[in-house]
Amino acid sequence: MTEPHLDPAKKHDFVFLIDVRDGNPNGDPDAGGMPRIDPVSMQGLITDVAIKRKIRNTTALLKEGVPGYEIYVESGVALNAQHERAYTDGKATDAITARTWMCQNFFDVRMFGAVMTTGKKEKTAGRVQGPVQISFSRSIDPITPQEIGITRVTPTRTEDLKTKETEMGSKHIVPYGLYLGTGHFSAPLAKRTGVTSDDLEVFWRAFTLMLEHDRASSRGEMTLRGLYVFTHNDAYGKAPAHQLFNRINVKPTGTPTTRSYDDYTTEINDTDLPDGITLTRILD
Repeated sequence: MTEPHLDPAKKHDFVFLIDVRDGNPNGDPDAGGMPRIDPVSMQGLITDVAIKRKIRNTTALLKEGVPGYEIYVESGVALNAQHERAYTDGKATDAITARTWMCQNFFDVRMFGAVMTTGKKEKTAGRVQGPVQISFSRSIDPITPQEIGITRVTPTRTEDLKTKETEMGSKHIVPYGLYLGTGHFSAPLAKRTGVTSDDLEVFWRAFTLMLEHDRASSRGEMTLRGLYVFTHNDAYGKAPAHQLFNRINVKPTGTPTTRSYDDYTTEINDTDLPDGITLTRILD
């Protein structure tokens, strides 16, 4: 019997918690790479694009060389070239058959969707509305972005060796932040793109592993602290998503300076779930 959260014929709404210590979870290029913040509340932000990039990269590791699990939005590959493959490798004859081939071949097109209307008019692949949508993640408390000066013992240019002993640089960090994000899976849209139970299994596994294979000195210690999936017993939903999300409450314990996950408590109200709703704690 298929586990509830692996059934592509059911609607799923999910909540996740990510924390960061002494790192930059998602730099803002418009602010010199500083951690993204809401300028009014000073809460930290992580974009949906950043999360999906990590899922794509992890899926590529998990399913390297497996047919049907290529990644469409891939570093160093032009998107128009991917569309044209539908006509060369996939033998597509028009945008409709090209779109079908793209969904079958690329995991992230099936899951996240794509706008594939660019390039040569006779070699486009239409638009796919993906069943998986992920929100911005927002920190529970305001964060305190910091710019840390660093030095390097070797200069960049050979001609500077005689005049420089070191070069200065900087990195941006958040001392600590706990972020909460949400997401949704639409069964009717998944039927259109051909999502399978295996695809959902790969998606949840990639989600749990995405930070383990995205280590970098600039990101410090990032950890997935929770992943909770509310599954409806039909394709369209038995309760509004926001009501389900309100059942997961993360609160500070009262420590004056939060610097670890232990400075928060996570309360989950799952004793009286609405009829037709089940909760799967993938990571708790």
